[in-house]
Amino acid sequence: MANKQSSNFPLLVASGLSKSFGGVKAVDNAEIQVISGSITGLIGPNGAGKTTLFNLLSNFIRCERGRVIFDGEPIERLQPHQIAQQGMIRTFQVARTLSRLSVLENMLLAAQKQTGENFWQVQFQQHKIAQEEKQLRERAMFLLESVGLGQKAQDYAGSLSGGQRKLLEMGRALMTNPKLILLDEPAAGVNPKLIDEICERIRTWNREGMTFLIIEHNMDVIMSLCDRVWVLAEGRNLADGTPREIQSNPKVLEAYLGKSE
Repeated sequence: MANKQSSNFPLLVASGLSKSFGGVKAVDNAEIQVISGSITGLIGPNGAGKTTLFNLLSNFIRCERGRVIFDGEPIERLQPHQIAQQGMIRTFQVARTLSRLSVLENMLLAAQKQTGENFWQVQFQQHKIAQEEKQLRERAMFLLESVGLGQKAQDYAGSLSGGQRKLLEMGRALMTNPKLILLDEPAAGVNPKLIDEICERIRTWNREGMTFLIIEHNMDVIMSLCDRVWVLAEGRNLADGTPREIQSNPKVLEAYLGKSE
């Protein structure tokens, strides 16, 4: 199981979130909470609205109504890049990498608030920029080693397997020093051996203090990793509880299997 030393401080609290597409309610008055230091799961049948909920939390899609509080501050009106700067980073079902850049270059581009991004600082603080770039390279290499991609640092990102791209995307997320990472199906399309590796990385980062919210269809992954699991069905909250409670919840069984037990 994940880190049990999590505080009871809710790092993320969302309530009343709703979004429709063409008259169909993809998310309907949904809520979710993520406790600081936890690994929280979000599950539901296909079409339940899980990825849409992720998009609403990170404001890749604007909610029609609802409230999102992150680290004590409302964020539902912020732009996605502003939310990322606040410390909430998300990944995608299909890992997004810059295929024609090296793995290391992908990592370096993820770092935020670099001195060299400012024109005047480039002119007058070249020594500081050089030192910062050296530190960023060292951090990027450290993180690549931590995700098992150290030997791939100079390879094109486009040459990586699907599972390796997901590890790279996680590494890129860690380059931003986030408070919360939203992982959208980290095990999808990944071979079983690499799934175990991804899960172990998540556990390690969680022990080091990182908080996660994870969408995943692989129930073994969710049940082995998560402290708490939230269930969506047809865009609405169906249940939430510990993995054991969710596994035996009649409503959840009915949503997944079409019948209760």
